[in-house]
Amino acid sequence: MTDTRREKKPSLLKLVSDVPQLVRELVMGEIELLKSEMITKIKALGIGAGLIAAAAVILLFMVGVLLTAAILALALVMPGWLAALLVALLLLIVAAIIGLIGYRHLKKGIPPVPTDTIASLQKDLDTIKGVGKRETP
Repeated sequence: MTDTRREKKPSLLKLVSDVPQLVRELVMGEIELLKSEMITKIKALGIGAGLIAAAAVILLFMVGVLLTAAILALALVMPGWLAALLVALLLLIVAAIIGLIGYRHLKKGIPPVPTDTIASLQKDLDTIKGVGKRETP
């Protein structure tokens, strides 16, 4: 039982003419896959960021409760108003120290100009132009 009919194969010209359409379909499919993947990842990032923000708010409440507990504990050995002032003073000192450290770090970054990169690019440009000294390795 031999099959006498042969499948008609497309010609080379037909195959070559189909390439742009196939490439277009491939690119469009990849773009759709990229969009769906990015949407999924962005949703996960949004949910994660929201949960972290909620945890941060709860931590802020916890700090308030701990400060209240510290004031109440100090109120056992001194008047309540003095305990509250002492805790407030301690918080002011901690905030001032952290603020000064932050200010020093900010000062290092001002002005926000990438001076090292600019110098490196200038050096590369001078090298391309043939200007300046040559460095010997």
